[in-house]
Amino acid sequence: MSNSHQTRAQQLIGDFAPKLVDLTDNVLFGDVWERSELSPRDRSLITVASLVTSGSTDQLRGHLVRAKANGLTETELKEAIIHLAFYAGWPKAMSAITVTREIFTA
Repeated sequence: MSNSHQTRAQQLIGDFAPKLVDLTDNVLFGDVWERSELSPRDRSLITVASLVTSGSTDQLRGHLVRAKANGLTETELKEAIIHLAFYAGWPKAMSAITVTREIFTA
C-alpha cells in the first residue's frame, strides 16, 4: 500500500509488525526474564499467561515445559488459565488447557 492510500494513523505507525516484535521482546521476554526479584516460577507464569491470552499455542508448549521444570504444577497452571479465560476467551483458554494436559501426561 502506498503512503497516499494509508490513513494518517497508518502513516505514523508505519510497519507495525516489527514494532510489535520489539515491544514483546523488550518488555515481556526481555524484562520479565531479567528481573532478579522474580522467581523462575513467577517468570514462567507471566510468560504462560501472555501466551495464553495471545492464543500462541505453538510457543506455549515450550514455555509450559519450562514452567513445569520451574516447579509449577498442572493444577496451578490450569487454575491460572481458567482465570485468564475471561480475558483471553474460552476457546484460547481451552486450547491452553489441552496443551497443558499433553505436557503433564508426556
